[in-house]
Amino acid sequence: MESTIIGEFDTRRGAELAVEHLVQQCGVARSDVFVQSAGGANTVGTRAAGADAKVAPEAEGHQKLEGSIEVSVDFHGDDPRKIAAALKEAGATGIRTK
Repeated sequence: MESTIIGEFDTRRGAELAVEHLVQQCGVARSDVFVQSAGGANTVGTRAAGADAKVAPEAEGHQKLEGSIEVSVDFHGDDPRKIAAALKEAGATGIRTK
């Protein structure tokens, strides 16, 4: 059964970690994983983390903390719980299937 599982993340770091978990631990093909802003705004999440939160002087321009980041997975298997668990482990604040 094919479905899409979507995890919502507050930070870009969490979204990137989720992609690594999905590909390396769950065996999902990288071409089946998509990362985008949850809304129409260009954003790096709702809060800074990882490289986005470095303590160096402020760079030119400002981060866009204007919304969540979605990681969606086209899932072709029969047990989406493994995918949902990987998203949650990486810090997903919400998970849905469509």
